Amino acid sequence: MVYPKPMRVLALASCLLFMFLLYELFHSPKPIKEPRIVYPDMKTDPNLEETHEPAGNLWRADDYAADNPNAPRINATILSLVRNEEVDGMVQSMRDLERTWNHKFNYPWTFFNDVPFTEEFKTRTRAETKAKCRYETIPKEHWDVPSWINMDLFKESAKMLAEQDIQYGDLISYHQMCRWNSGLFYHHPALKDVRYYWRVEPKVHFFCDVDYDVFRYMQDYNKTYGFTINLYDAPQSIPTLWPETLKFIEAHPDYVKDSTVNARAWLEDKERRPAHNQKANGYSTCHFWSNFEIADMDFWRSQAYEDYFNHLDRAGGFFYERWGDAPVHSIALGLFEDASRIHWFRDIGYQHIPYFNCPKSEKCRGCVTGAFTDGEDFLYKEDCRPNWFKYVGMG
Repeated sequence: MVYPKPMRVLALASCLLFMFLLYELFHSPKPIKEPRIVYPDMKTDPNLEETHEPAGNLWRADDYAADNPNAPRINATILSLVRNEEVDGMVQSMRDLERTWNHKFNYPWTFFNDVPFTEEFKTRTRAETKAKCRYETIPKEHWDVPSWINMDLFKESAKMLAEQDIQYGDLISYHQMCRWNSGLFYHHPALKDVRYYWRVEPKVHFFCDVDYDVFRYMQDYNKTYGFTINLYDAPQSIPTLWPETLKFIEAHPDYVKDSTVNARAWLEDKERRPAHNQKANGYSTCHFWSNFEIADMDFWRSQAYEDYFNHLDRAGGFFYERWGDAPVHSIALGLFEDASRIHWFRDIGYQHIPYFNCPKSEKCRGCVTGAFTDGEDFLYKEDCRPNWFKYVGMG
């Protein structure tokens, strides 16, 4: 019996679809690249050595139940700036952090958005944690483009950034986000009585069990800032950030810590990537990748940082260039803070595509020990940890 041609075509298409599904189900995924060392002066990646918790007395998960009003939690929160349509990615991030850490300590989650959160977003995120969840809308005066920005100049600048392949440079919302994350988030009324925060973005991964209260660690050991990943920035996105910074510290030299204790040398290094330093007019472009940061908001609320942010804000680079919160935070920390108060959380396994922090520890699962990226080889040169280790150390 000969079937009509349309039925034969449909049968063939069904067979091809079935074969494709079998391939997707059973084929081996692309392997993550094994770690390799790019810089000859970093003979081995510290993440290939056995990694342990920070030294000293640490607070364990005793009496941290979510409904315990006398729990030893301090005034801290997990913080996320997220859109309603990113709920899938946010749920994924929450599941990872709850599984590896927060189900033991039950610190509250605080979500921020420039529009009200939907009921779907609230329902789905509440379902991922026993901790309290807060849903906050950013005030218009904190999110809107400030009155001193010339929008015609912004449009021209955005076009130039796009021509230079600067990611998100032509998106006004990205510039608004960078400005808010740099100097406005800690002024939100919901954070008025909160001192510490752990920033978490959608679609990130956490790989290692963390069995101590990281906020208590920050408080007990007088730490201001904690990071996992340390990168170079695109110098074309920040050509006047360092010159504006130099103008500021020339007017306020008393804000700058002595060079024997700060991390200015890390900021000004020109040996490893001299072209970056040249294009950024004296700035190495090294920065802490701020999609992960555990920090003390008292630093951002200090007179030094507030004055610095206001100076940068008036200069217009959040809109005429693409100044991100990562280099802004990092420069301020490198100049105005004692480097010993900046902590590399090497024991916290983390990924934000395409970079990793993956330590060697029996507490870690799901990432390749010592891998910096699972992307192309050229991404390895973006690792600025060797500079940090050279000028500051691994504390």
